[in-house]
Amino acid sequence: MASMPIFRCGVAAWLLALPMIGLASERPNILFIMSDDHATKAVSAYDDSLMQTPNIDRIADNGIRFDRAYVGNAICGPSRATMLTGKHSHGNGFYSNEWSGAFDGKQQTFPRLLQGAGYQTAVIGKWHLYSDPVGFDHWEVIHNNFEQGSYYNPVFRSASGEQESVGYVSELVTDRAIKWLDDAVLDDAPFFLFYSHKTPHRDWMPAPPELASWDDNEKVAEPATLFRSMTGEVQARQQARMSIAENMTEKDVKLSKARNMTADQERLWLDAFAQGNAVFENSDLSPEDVVRWKYQRYIKTYLASVKSMDREIGRLLDHLEKLGLSDNTIVIYTSDQGFFLGENGWFDKRWMDEVSSRTPLLMQWPGVINPGITSEAMVQNIDFAPTILEIAGVSAHSPMHGVSLRPLLEVPDLAWERDLYYHFYENPGFHGVARHYGVNTGRYKLIHYYQDSEWELFDLENDPSDLVNLYGEPQYAVLTEELKKRLKKLRKDYAVPAEEPEAPWYHSYLIRAAEMLLQ
Repeated sequence: MASMPIFRCGVAAWLLALPMIGLASERPNILFIMSDDHATKAVSAYDDSLMQTPNIDRIADNGIRFDRAYVGNAICGPSRATMLTGKHSHGNGFYSNEWSGAFDGKQQTFPRLLQGAGYQTAVIGKWHLYSDPVGFDHWEVIHNNFEQGSYYNPVFRSASGEQESVGYVSELVTDRAIKWLDDAVLDDAPFFLFYSHKTPHRDWMPAPPELASWDDNEKVAEPATLFRSMTGEVQARQQARMSIAENMTEKDVKLSKARNMTADQERLWLDAFAQGNAVFENSDLSPEDVVRWKYQRYIKTYLASVKSMDREIGRLLDHLEKLGLSDNTIVIYTSDQGFFLGENGWFDKRWMDEVSSRTPLLMQWPGVINPGITSEAMVQNIDFAPTILEIAGVSAHSPMHGVSLRPLLEVPDLAWERDLYYHFYENPGFHGVARHYGVNTGRYKLIHYYQDSEWELFDLENDPSDLVNLYGEPQYAVLTEELKKRLKKLRKDYAVPAEEPEAPWYHSYLIRAAEMLLQ
């Protein structure tokens, strides 16, 4: 299996730069922070128009911000499997949240390799791979609600069994991470901590401080495409079930009370939302104004949940400094994918669109990464495993699809030419998004909805929001054929099988169960 198709980088320039850059310890500690469904637009290091994320921004300020980081399958479990293995979904066998079953932890993963090389390893928080983590000395993962957990009082699973908890999820995950770090510093071995947040996954429940200060009168600016019509677009876009207008539940917009809360937590919830709910239910609103109301509830609760996570990330970073570990720890922040924040009138992810497949990626490493730098290199979550392994001085036993980003950490403007492959499989699925694969060259994006025999072509330089489908336009015929060849080569280089996995017969019942859970 090829390790990397269509890739060239200025290795000579990187090697020449090494003597000028102080190298950190050969075996640094590694703190890998992952959030869930965090759009770059809700990270102020990328875009401060919606909110401020001062603690996440600390990582960017002290290190590097990747401006073109992508995932290969924009959905939670498959993205995590890719991150762990350095392989696309067909290479690691985990295609779908809904019907892939349990992740095969016996295969090569970078935590197993780190553990074998003497690192202390831990995963705390969201796992979402329906398996017990392998390659971790310590693990405490969210267990309830199909491993999505709940914002309030989640259940955790560990080698000792299941444990109920009382509190807010980002705070509880951080408490456990801090406790593990306190124990880890007693050992001379370096550590790898996978600190994994549920936030800001659906249903976007704010933490107690944000509930206490909730103001329904505050407004967030609407995206320009909130009322975009899909008439005339490919069938895939017309048939998707991720519309704020039609597919958000009462639980999503807080018209019905969240479950699994204590009496005190319920009182906070009612104080925040009950009055606004009564006003909404007693108003005679037009369909457009109903969408506007739903959007405000959605985006404000989403941003409030991000605010709580950012606060907890700051608490962990502060504790790292308190323990004297910051100087020899590389900190990585990313999300499992992006998210639609009202663009196209949508919520959720899954698409190869920029807001969905693009993800935040920030890294700090004192002594190696200069503070406040950026990179325009095309990178992907298949690269996380080889990058972390090279940083740790550990070799993989078998090839990975990704490549190490270590050269970019030292020379961010290094020549770096690459095509990225994307493949979404989860159809039939809860949101009805069609299976598709495609190639992203940085300038152009070609997408094939192969079940419908439809295509899309976007010019990202002139159309960064994926709005104008150029496929079939005569002036793009030559370019289209070239991109099809490049896409075909990617599929060959990655050995993508022609025969695809199918959802099991009982899958429709699982979709119904998920629908009932969201009501």
